[in-house]
Amino acid sequence: MTVTLEILKNVYGGDGLARLGDGRVCFVAGAFAGEMVKAKIFEEKKSFVRAEMVEILKPSPDRITRIDNAVPGMVYADVTPEAEMEMKREQLDNFLWKVQKSPVPLEVCELAAEKFLNYRNKAVYHIEKRGNQWYIGYRKEPSHEVVDVENDPLVADGINAAIPSVRSSVMSLLTQGSSEVRKAASANTDVTIRWTRIDGAHWWMGKPTQGLTFTEQTAGLKFKVAAGGFYQVNPLVGDDLVKTVRDIYLEKADRYGDIIDLYCGVGVFGIVCAKAAIQSGKSDVRLIGIESEHKAIDCAKKNAAQAGVEGKFFCEDVGRNLHRIRISSRHTVIIDPPRGGLEKQVPKWLANGYAPRIIYVSCDPATLTRDLMPLSEKYEIKKAVLFNMFPRTARFESVVVLERKPRRKKDERNV
Repeated sequence: MTVTLEILKNVYGGDGLARLGDGRVCFVAGAFAGEMVKAKIFEEKKSFVRAEMVEILKPSPDRITRIDNAVPGMVYADVTPEAEMEMKREQLDNFLWKVQKSPVPLEVCELAAEKFLNYRNKAVYHIEKRGNQWYIGYRKEPSHEVVDVENDPLVADGINAAIPSVRSSVMSLLTQGSSEVRKAASANTDVTIRWTRIDGAHWWMGKPTQGLTFTEQTAGLKFKVAAGGFYQVNPLVGDDLVKTVRDIYLEKADRYGDIIDLYCGVGVFGIVCAKAAIQSGKSDVRLIGIESEHKAIDCAKKNAAQAGVEGKFFCEDVGRNLHRIRISSRHTVIIDPPRGGLEKQVPKWLANGYAPRIIYVSCDPATLTRDLMPLSEKYEIKKAVLFNMFPRTARFESVVVLERKPRRKKDERNV
């Protein structure tokens, strides 16, 4: 069935949202707020439907000509950078409203228009064989077919420069040599290219070479990170993100200077904050970092030593070891979980603790909202900051600052 729709807004994920005559929500990929479109419904549920756009009857004034080499996932490739930022700001604002039921001060870390492309320092391309042809690139939704990528508008110039030779080498492994070599190569489903200004570009199929590390630079400090480990893929915005967390921490470091860095990775947030506190004259900062990946913890220990910061780093699953983590009224807690958010038991545990401040760094507003719900019973969201870590795609990063509400008399008696 084909319908004519007015697009009301763009939801997280990038789809345009409209309403049918019966009140159901309709999601239309590729449509933007303010547009009138014809769309064909291809999926129907009780409360919503999905449709593919057939024709734009009235375009948005923010619509632009799509770049020639746009790749799958670039859901905002057809609007101005300014419009993309506003859509993401509205999306985060709506998520936070669900939690606090009142306006939350929301800042946006502005990004120059020229930085909306060629920013990623890591790319993972999928490998697929269809018929007799091999493809190396990104998966296209909803078919999941791999689309060849020979020039990627999202990655840094250093990666684009390496793509031709990487593709040639991968194709050789897949199509030439002995059957054992071809079989081993085709068993891998992806190829990774990672680049830093210090190390240049390196690539691998499947798992990286054992012991391979990279040197990243953030907030004036250098950090070692294992080749397969996590680090922000947008160095420019990542630098702003870490500096923002550091500055938020410093605002009350004289009162809540000890740091517990949960899901600490290679230690970036905790080390940068502790280093800044020491430089400001606070010499008694105690830093504890907890992370489940042992290679990341090994790097965190080395990174702290290199930065001249004393800290204790433990390789543990946060959710399974809550009884071992001691949080006092002197602590600032920094949490930067993976996209899936906190383990189920962690938000309630934090809410029942004594941390006066929590700085939550999130790469997914949906799981952020889920985690903030139980926290909001004991904490107030003081402010949030949006970072467009992944321009032209649906995703973004945010920092939410939570402060404990005044304890009721009943709570005080139980302390």
